Amino acid sequence: MTFAIHGLAVARGVAIGRAVLVASSRLDVAHYFIEPAQVTAEINRVRDGRDAVVAEIRRLQSSIGHMGPKETPHELSALLDVHLMLLQDQELAAGVRHWITDRLYNAEWALTSQLDVVVRQFDEMEDDYLRERKADLEQITEKVLRAMRGVSSPLIQPLGRAGRQTSQQDLLLDDTVDVPLILVAHDLSPADMLQFKQSVFAGFITDVGGKTSHTAIVARSLDIPAVVGARLSSHLIQQDDWVVIDGDAGVVVIDPSPIILAEYGFKQRQVELQRGRLARLLHTPAVTLDGQKIELLANIEMPDDASSALKAGAVGVGLFRSEFLFMGRHGKLPNEEEQYLAYRRAVEGMQGLPVTIRTVDVGADKPLDETLRDDAHLNPALGLRAIRWSLADPAMFLTQLRAILRAAAHGQVHVLIPMLVHAREIRQTMALIDHARVQLDNRGLAYGSVKMGAMIEIPAAALTLKVFLKYFDFLSIGTNDLIQYTLAIDRADESVAHLYDPMHPAVLRLVANTIAEGQTQGKPVSLCGEMAGDVSMTRLLLGMGLRSFSMHPAQILTVKQEVLRADTSKLAPWAAQLIAEDEPMLPPRKTA
Repeated sequence: MTFAIHGLAVARGVAIGRAVLVASSRLDVAHYFIEPAQVTAEINRVRDGRDAVVAEIRRLQSSIGHMGPKETPHELSALLDVHLMLLQDQELAAGVRHWITDRLYNAEWALTSQLDVVVRQFDEMEDDYLRERKADLEQITEKVLRAMRGVSSPLIQPLGRAGRQTSQQDLLLDDTVDVPLILVAHDLSPADMLQFKQSVFAGFITDVGGKTSHTAIVARSLDIPAVVGARLSSHLIQQDDWVVIDGDAGVVVIDPSPIILAEYGFKQRQVELQRGRLARLLHTPAVTLDGQKIELLANIEMPDDASSALKAGAVGVGLFRSEFLFMGRHGKLPNEEEQYLAYRRAVEGMQGLPVTIRTVDVGADKPLDETLRDDAHLNPALGLRAIRWSLADPAMFLTQLRAILRAAAHGQVHVLIPMLVHAREIRQTMALIDHARVQLDNRGLAYGSVKMGAMIEIPAAALTLKVFLKYFDFLSIGTNDLIQYTLAIDRADESVAHLYDPMHPAVLRLVANTIAEGQTQGKPVSLCGEMAGDVSMTRLLLGMGLRSFSMHPAQILTVKQEVLRADTSKLAPWAAQLIAEDEPMLPPRKTA
């Protein structure tokens, strides 16, 4: 019987194939008290399990050098590094020792108890990307539990087509696998995906995850159709079922009828033809029909993403989310040298093109701050985060600023400050940047000049732009938070997700006014939120006067195609009329 499951579309395209089902990897954990004489033995059990998983990940890392770039994207390698970082975190280990030593919990109980403590901290994070990193911690905990029991990873032995256990090696080497395979799981870890060498699978489906989960990131980087957050998919889909992934609509069709299968087969061929046409635009300058040059930049999360940005045709990095370097450390922040080398790698990777580094966007609701607080009165989205957190810890902020300034000696670097709203915050930030330069001068270290930019992501900032333009060289509109704060909704809360509307007239007017004010003052304005990569919004943003878009590298060619077809002289009056309406609505896109 044909039926469909709806989830989140995170990587576009269509995949058709047979389901390879991976059962939930959750383990039942025994709960019992131990004798004081058993404490050392229980601590050693956890340590030995952790060491076994560390050794497994290191073996996977060593195999990366023998694989092609399509099989091992930079995101996968970096996420393996995150897993190693979490496994070797001393504070995590200390928490487990506490439960064993002070409470006399058995090793498994202690490990899962500490997991619950840390997961609560992750759940409170406002940032989607960082919040979803709790899945990494859950996955490595399960791997340690399995190692303690001598149980192999559940993804090493998925069920085969005949119901027998098929090893990973069978899947990789069996020439009889003549149809595409679709991997269906509750969740996938980076190590699991690496073990399967993604070329085996045409697409991924997971029960959990969001647009910034690691499965989504890897799927986008590999340009593989994927749907995440498809609740109960691993229970509803049977082994070897025919499955269709519609990565554009976020829909999974199970046991499709011949008519549906033929329809998606046609759509799949059209997608492949469209990709071929888009690839021909790689070296075509992004210029509109009326001669307006448009800057298409890339958003990246880690230094090695620079190569992906170049391959996608980006003319620079419009947003380097530096907080990735800070995550999962439980307060142990990266030092200046580590940050400098990471920023330098990104700058050199862009081969002379500009790199915009956003200063760390985390806060007191993140695990970086280990101080106690009254959680009942904390709203992470409105708390001590982004520049507020940086200014509250000048030593940390100066360390990052010195690292960025040093990296600027190796290429074009722009610095982007998030969540500014008060003039005094601006003055404090500028003073600290000057102080960082003085510190580098005193140490005799080389550094470069940087352009300074502010993120416009709070309505109060959008309404006081003249103050910002007095101090900054450029502005970057962060529409994800701007929409959230303008409409007073938590974009991570499913109960109000339907109210998250980029077409709300208040949002559009704030965006349009920011672009117009920048033009009046002769200061560049870019847009780095999800709206920049949403091709349905491209013509409207062009009509508003936007000339700089920053997005995920995989979206650049699609947006470029829309730019090449646009005439901004005709779009401007249409955009103005649309913004003036009470309920703006975009017309359907015309596809090739």
